[in-house]
Amino acid sequence: MPEFKIFDGHNDTLLRFYRNEVEFSDFLGGMDSGHIDLERARRGGFTGGFCAVYVPNPDTRIAPDNMPDTSKPYSPPAVEFVYSQGVVLRQMADLFKLQAASAGQLKVARTADELQSCIDAGVFAAILHFEGAEAIDEDLNALEVYYQAGMRSLGIVWSRPTIFAHGVPIAFPSTPDIGPGLTDAGKRLVKRCNQLGIMIDLSHMNEAGFWDVAALSDAPLVATHSNVHALCPISRNLTDKQLDAIKASDGMVGLNFATGFLNEDGAWDSDRPLDVMVRHLDYLVERLGDTRVGLGSDYDGARVPDAVGDVSKLPNLIAALQEAGYNDDLLHKLSHQNWLRVLRKTWGG
Repeated sequence: MPEFKIFDGHNDTLLRFYRNEVEFSDFLGGMDSGHIDLERARRGGFTGGFCAVYVPNPDTRIAPDNMPDTSKPYSPPAVEFVYSQGVVLRQMADLFKLQAASAGQLKVARTADELQSCIDAGVFAAILHFEGAEAIDEDLNALEVYYQAGMRSLGIVWSRPTIFAHGVPIAFPSTPDIGPGLTDAGKRLVKRCNQLGIMIDLSHMNEAGFWDVAALSDAPLVATHSNVHALCPISRNLTDKQLDAIKASDGMVGLNFATGFLNEDGAWDSDRPLDVMVRHLDYLVERLGDTRVGLGSDYDGARVPDAVGDVSKLPNLIAALQEAGYNDDLLHKLSHQNWLRVLRKTWGG
């Protein structure tokens, strides 16, 4: 196991099980496809992450080999509640079945203490995260059930509308100031998440929704997988004003590895050097401080730089940061300590 233990803000591996692209045995035993399995995770020092439950549009496929054309705003239509619940329950069940099949190698972490124990013991830690609230009803009854089942992190939207808010369409070049903010139901959702201690992820929120959450929430503002708009002016990235609000709340940003959110020209090509990732991290650390920045790879959900093309290659990023002058103390913070800090502040112990 490499020296630096990396806990990650976002992956879409559960979607691969849902689409029958991979079996549990492949994930547990090692495989050549995709970005994450346990064998490669051990080689790369990858100790787990936020495992996203994501509801794909029935007629749309977003995957690392099929990224959207962002020259015009990309925003699929809303999806139906009943369909969404079926997808969500299947992916949740897959995660729990994977935990059972892992014979102690993977654990769904519900508290910061459990997460810390997994990282210390070398157990793959999975936080159950919803990337979009399509499977939650307006009365929030489903939210209570999902929380009891282990969901601890919620993105109110993916990049499409829900009954709670409007996801930011993905467009380059563009500001994130596209569309209206939270609905009344969305405001109730934010307040209930605060009461339960569910972390709210702002990564796919448009700017109006971001500011609505900032005004309502009493928890740290967190974007699990977003980058710097000043360096890559795509609508999915965060403006300086948004970064300053995250800092003021003592929140957190996880660096997204998606090439279209890193490259200055918005291109999805993956053969560029790691300097582009270092530039975004430099900017985030300078703007937010060294306790409020981490990694949020978007592995298994986006095209990423070849040099970090799967979890086994994460030491390449660590080496690039060391070459750029990052000391061991800062690297430990970026790799997992900052996620533990913000989760303790949001969840408690």
